[in-house]
Formats: sequence, structure tokens, C-alpha cells
Amino acid sequence: MMLRKILIANRGEIALRVNRAAHELGIETVAIFSEADRESLHVRYADEAFCVGPGPVARSYLNIPNIISAALISGADAIHPGYGFLAENARFAEICADHGLTFIGPTPDVIAKMGDKATARALMHDARIPTTPGTGILADAAAAVHAARKLKYPVLLKATAGGGGKGMRVVFDATEVDHAFATAQAEAEANFKDGRLYMEKLIERPRHIEVQVLGDTLGNVVHVGERDCSVQKPSHQKLIEEAPATGLSRATRERLHEIALAAARAVHYTSAGTLEFLVSGGDVFFMEMNTRIQVEHPISEVVYGVDLVREQIRVASGERLAFSQKDLSPRGHAIECRINAEDPSQNFAPAAGTLTHVALPGGFGIRVDSHVYTGLQISPYYDSLLAKVIAHGATREETIARMACALAETRIEGVKTTLDICRSIMRDERFLAGGVSIEFLPDLTAMAPLGT
Repeated sequence: MMLRKILIANRGEIALRVNRAAHELGIETVAIFSEADRESLHVRYADEAFCVGPGPVARSYLNIPNIISAALISGADAIHPGYGFLAENARFAEICADHGLTFIGPTPDVIAKMGDKATARALMHDARIPTTPGTGILADAAAAVHAARKLKYPVLLKATAGGGGKGMRVVFDATEVDHAFATAQAEAEANFKDGRLYMEKLIERPRHIEVQVLGDTLGNVVHVGERDCSVQKPSHQKLIEEAPATGLSRATRERLHEIALAAARAVHYTSAGTLEFLVSGGDVFFMEMNTRIQVEHPISEVVYGVDLVREQIRVASGERLAFSQKDLSPRGHAIECRINAEDPSQNFAPAAGTLTHVALPGGFGIRVDSHVYTGLQISPYYDSLLAKVIAHGATREETIARMACALAETRIEGVKTTLDICRSIMRDERFLAGGVSIEFLPDLTAMAPLGT
């Protein structure tokens, strides 16, 4: 039976995205907000709204008792966590179940297994999924030195509970290990309350390719193609994504899809999820799985004609996926640019302030997912994402031209943004040629620092 009322445990553009999908299905929605977000659009457009605390995330969007209380008081029968915050928190999913609330996402045990990157690597290794050479959890910096000697430098220290580039440090020789270990551990502890680290051999200049999967509770699993997420900031956070990935051989593309499906089936995956891979030449290495909807999901939606958030809700209601693999085929090409409140000239430092003028683009083949408007106060408490501009065209060349026009129309003033650097990338010869590695943007900003 379809869910009746969903509490959306998030904010910003993803809260609006979930709100729209629920309303299209005839489902009532409940928003939560911090005191800093009282005037946000997701609060205005939901059927009900509850303040769950002051601005800092630990006292609001991560305040599980207040969020559960809001769900119970409102009579909600489900919670959609969006991305970030509590989306990959297995304990939160368990607490939802304990209170008779449907968690719109995979089961708590799958979140726990795949959210812990070291455990996920071990599971994938057992399932014969290719992984980057690496270690289990490292006891201390001395263990890291020993491991790096075996793997051979350069290596990458990673937080097992990490995401969004947090808790990651590249290490080029033994003299850097102690400092890198301490820094990554402190960052992981601050962001995820889990300072455990593991190590991988650094694959130099790979591409970052991910595969979107969907599963239902009846055992059906499909892939919704791949996305190229190689245009990343020095912090490893994505800035521009596109689908399908250009320049892959047919064999590599099919192998990525097959591996992603095998991995999802190995853990009996339900809901929307993403398998992330490093691709170097014809080699494919599993990196991690995100057990949630991704920021970049719209490009898969427009290329495949699938509403991924709607399917999340339908699957959580116990329904079968609305399509099988044979029903899914890509149509054209799509690119997403993330417009963030950041200063590229200052290593993408977050920017806060009041938006003095907002004009978002439109036209054929353009989609904008955003929560901003003129006069909105951009808080220092939250993620810096202001808008996602998505262009869709028959070919990659047409899509890039369409995106360039859309970015030229876009105005977001009052804070520093990533608009100018996205505009520059649409003209860059290496990007235009396709197939750039994850070093593309760090190299670009090192040569010519860009900002607005």
C-alpha cells in the first residue's frame, strides 16, 4: 500500500526534490527546519513543517530525537533522508523501524555494511568484485607506514565512514604519513564521529565513474547507466558530472554495469544506490557504494527517462520496480554543473552572505534543481550547494553548447560562487575532448586560479 505521509529529513534542493515526487504520488509531506532555515522554500512548499533546533547541524538536522518526534506528532508513516546528514546512518534507519516509520532507503544492515568502506571492500572482494589494492582498518600511523611500504607510494588514506572527500589524504612518502594520518583521522572524527582509517594504493590519474542502481524488495535489480564524475575539486568533491561517460569502450561500459549489478545483488540491495569505480585504461576498481540518492541523480533521470526519487518511494511502499532492465536505454547526453557558494580562488572555501540577485536559466533541455531566491541568507552551517544546472541534448556537443548558454544566463549574486569556473570548463579544450581524469580540475586551478 502506498505511503500516506512522508517526513523529509533534509533541507535545500533535495528536500524540494523529494517534496515534489511525493506530491506527484498524492502523498502528504512534512518538512523539518532549523531556526536558520525558517524562510527556506522547502518549509513553504511542504504540507506541514516543524522546527527541530537551532542552526548547527548537530542540534537540528542530526538531532534524531527531535526528528523522530516531529514524524510521530505529524502522523507521518515514513522518513526520506535525502542525501548527506542521516541518509547513510544505519542506526537512524533502525530507530525509524523501532518507531513504526518506514525508512526510504536500503535496510539498516546494508547501510552499515556498505557505509563502512573497509567492510564494503571486504564484501566486494569476497564477491569477486575487483577492488583497488588496500588494507583493512589501520591501528595507528605506524601501521600505516608498514602498509604503505607494501603497497608502494603514493597511497591514499581514507576514512572508513567518509564521504564527500572528507577524511582523505594522499601520501607520497614515509615522511608524510604521521601528519597525514593525524589530519585525516581528526577530519573523519569531526565529520563522521568515526576516526577509523584504511589505506588504498593511489591509482594515478584515473577517471571516476559511477553506476546508478535500483532494487526493490522483491529481488529485482536494474542499473540506470553510468555517470562520469571526474571533474572534482582538490578536496575530491564533485563539481561537474555527465552521463553517459564518454570515451569508454563498449567492453568497459558493459563490465561496469555487470559489476554494479553483481555487487547490488550480493548485498540484496533495495532502493536507489550508486557503485563508484576508478577506471584506468581498461582496468575497473570498485571504490565504494553510496546507499542513498546522489546529488547528481538528475542526469541519469533525464537520459533514461526515470524518476529515481519516485521509484525510491514506490519501492519503500512495497511495490515492484516500474520497469525492467530491457525497458531502460539511454537517450542523448546530460551534464550537471553544481553552483556552490564557494570561492575557487581560495581553494573553494565556503562563502556565506545574502543573495542580492538570483536569475536561473530555462529553455529546451534545461533543468534547474535549486532552493535559492533573491534575499535568501546563505548560512555557514550547511553544504554550499546553491543550484544544480542540468542540460540534456541529443549529443555531448549539443549538451555542452546548451549548458554554456544556460550558465551565461545564470545570475547568483551576493556571495562568491563556482559559476565562472563552470563557464570556463565548458570552453576548455581538454574537457571538450572528453575523458578527463580526476586531476583535471586541480591542474586547471593550479594553472589559472578562477573565481567570480
